[in-house]
Amino acid sequence: MIILWTDALIYILISVITLLLLNLRGKEHFVRPWEKITHNRTAMTALVFLVFFLFIGLLDSIHFRPSGSQNNDIISVFDYWANPIRLRHEKTYSAPFSAYLYSKELIMVADQAPYWGYPRLEYGGSHLSDVQAEKIADILHKAWIGFVKGSSVIIIFFYAYHWLWHQTSFNNKTVNTVFSTLLFLSTLSYMLVELSADYHVMGTDKVGEDVFYQTLKSIRTGLVIGSLTTLIMLPLAIIFGILAGFFRGWVDDIIQYVYTTLNSIPGVLLIAASILMVQVYMANHQEQFTSLVVRADMRLLFLCLILGVTSWTGLCRMLRAETLKLREMEYVLAAQALGVPRYAILYRHILPNVMHIVLISVVLDFSSLVLAEAVLSYVNIGVDPTTYSWGNMINGARLEMAREPIVWWSLSASFVFMFTLVLAANLFADSVRDAFDPRLAQS
Repeated sequence: MIILWTDALIYILISVITLLLLNLRGKEHFVRPWEKITHNRTAMTALVFLVFFLFIGLLDSIHFRPSGSQNNDIISVFDYWANPIRLRHEKTYSAPFSAYLYSKELIMVADQAPYWGYPRLEYGGSHLSDVQAEKIADILHKAWIGFVKGSSVIIIFFYAYHWLWHQTSFNNKTVNTVFSTLLFLSTLSYMLVELSADYHVMGTDKVGEDVFYQTLKSIRTGLVIGSLTTLIMLPLAIIFGILAGFFRGWVDDIIQYVYTTLNSIPGVLLIAASILMVQVYMANHQEQFTSLVVRADMRLLFLCLILGVTSWTGLCRMLRAETLKLREMEYVLAAQALGVPRYAILYRHILPNVMHIVLISVVLDFSSLVLAEAVLSYVNIGVDPTTYSWGNMINGARLEMAREPIVWWSLSASFVFMFTLVLAANLFADSVRDAFDPRLAQS
């Protein structure tokens, strides 16, 4: 097993979240808002989509070197599972579900004169003898098999759930909503898996690589950018925000000066300069980066570091303002009068009462960070060009949209997946904000 830097940070983040949930599971001020969220059908639908994306991202975060590898290849569990579409490369572009290349070529056939036409694909639809007569029926047949498999899995899971958990905090409407969402995702996934065994369901790119595979691989990049950047910026925002609001005076002045100065630097220029420094370092120390995967992972890690360093200031400012209010509350003043140490006051009275702001900001910032990766990759200062990401797909699609005929499927696939993830994150963030907002606690 190979553990990349981003893999290690993902494991640490999951461990921290697990320990935090175990620590807070008995706290009434934490349990009550989450119970409210579980009764919100929109929130639970969005959460199911987020968990689905997270599952794919975690499978893509377990790396190993396959046996018999001769060139230091590193693949993930997801890559191993997706070998049927990962290893089947066509010559160049092909449209979704097509059995032919997208552009005409000079075809040489024995005992015939050369002619211009659309050559057959090596893998996509190669099992069809008569494409025009068999393709539609074959697609419908495979889609039906995937639908039956996917629906069977969820129906079995649903009955097992009811058999094991008769007493549950979910109401019937919420259970039905979660079941319907799982049914939709399961049937759609199984249908795509069945179809991708014999077709390129989202077409191929310029070098003949399956676009469906690229889109699924990009999920990990979006999740890493959103989660690891949050892991980096949270300690800075919480520590500096609380210290500035509680101690005030010269401590507050220094912290305000730091984040005001940082905000005055154009973020794009800072990111571009940092990425250039990383590229220079990797060029001068090539012996440390023997694999393209390790090289791309290091650039992704530094992009998360840079975004984390530049994005903590907003949350820090909010926490400072909230701490200024909390330090004047009666229970904090009483603790100070009784001689309670300052670190104990910060840990027991200040930190728990600002966690709702932290949680709301984290969930809201996640979607903006996913979009930030797409924008940065579009201007060539984001992730490594060899890294699968929606930003790189959009960046490549701008040239494809200018050719004739137009290659539209790379842009469409990346847009649909990125839109789904960001929409689910935003809907879930709205529900979390409403549940944890003290002003709405009585509603």
